[in-house]
Amino acid sequence: MKDSSWRGDFPLLRNRADLVYLDNAATTQKPTVVLDALARYYGCTNANVHRGAHRLSDEATAAFEAARETLARRINARSSREVLWTRGTTEAINLVAGSYGPLAVGDGDRILITEMEHHSNIVPWQQLCQRTGAVLRAVRVLPSGELDRDDFDARLEEQPRIVSISHVSNALGTVNDLPTLIGRAKSAGAVVVVDGAQAVAHFDIDVAALDCDFYAFSGHKMYGPTGIGVLYGREELLDAMPPWQCGGEMIERVRIEETTFAPLPFKFEAGTPDISGAIALAAAVDYLDRQDGNAVATHEAGLLAYATSSLNQVEGLRIVGTASAKGPVVSFLFEDAHPHDVGTLLDQQGVAVRTGHHCAMPLMDALGIPGTVRASFSLYNCLEDVDKLCQAVRTAKSML
Repeated sequence: MKDSSWRGDFPLLRNRADLVYLDNAATTQKPTVVLDALARYYGCTNANVHRGAHRLSDEATAAFEAARETLARRINARSSREVLWTRGTTEAINLVAGSYGPLAVGDGDRILITEMEHHSNIVPWQQLCQRTGAVLRAVRVLPSGELDRDDFDARLEEQPRIVSISHVSNALGTVNDLPTLIGRAKSAGAVVVVDGAQAVAHFDIDVAALDCDFYAFSGHKMYGPTGIGVLYGREELLDAMPPWQCGGEMIERVRIEETTFAPLPFKFEAGTPDISGAIALAAAVDYLDRQDGNAVATHEAGLLAYATSSLNQVEGLRIVGTASAKGPVVSFLFEDAHPHDVGTLLDQQGVAVRTGHHCAMPLMDALGIPGTVRASFSLYNCLEDVDKLCQAVRTAKSML
């Protein structure tokens, strides 16, 4: 396949035909239906939700809550009460750490993460440990980019109260075997939090089948707008958690002496929400639902295989992350060149990639490298994009 039939759905790619966009793990481009949903909301339905006494507010509320139902169906939540709107994965994990964390851990209790986590799945747990006296532990990552399963099992013997793990590594593309890992963690008595930011655009997510307790993801990674995301949480856990932020929308009744809070999910959604973002994210989900999932997966796997084979033929280049199960991400470096220099030379040739530590500094430390050049693929990329990447890499190598 020399072209992607999906490319025409994305205005930015039509408007910038010479751009080879391979930074999809950072953010995806937006299809026309998402842009139309944003324009339609502001042009036809713009009003605040839940509190209005007029028809426009009722229409906005109906669209907003319908979006929540769409997201609940997408991830197979038992109820839309288990779907909380957030600004993205980062805020979602902070919400769990800030609200559930103090209920779950105290002095000396263990929280378990891995060395491959994004900073947003490390720093909130560090802060929780500082507040409570809990202890943060991390599972080792092997040179292949896969988790050390023996170390994972050994860490579980310490009976962590919380295990928080990425579904897919943003830096290397490693796909973790969540059913096995979650099963082992829960057998050890842990509550399991999943960072799904890098999975939602590529896999069907079924939180019931995974049996996780929390699952966090961002809209902009799955063709939706920036600034909107979702936290799924088991209803019984969310019910027991105190509000994380307080203000309008999340109250039932306020007196000077005390406040009673609204039921789920509104207890965790203080202030005016990102109404247009939620509605447009639902449009992105509808777009994904209309695609042939097997065809998309086959297409993205083909891009990854072709890119891996092609880059392996470039003299002096080393691919970092060789796990047997990977998402459409390939990270690489030249031993004698800094990733930022390589990325700059690629950009000068119209190829957009990400360089650096990818907000995964502990992983880079574990691998003994300063960072990588990361090319990440999406459904609208094609084999010609990979060819242009490899040609640009060869040109960059000759200039270093």
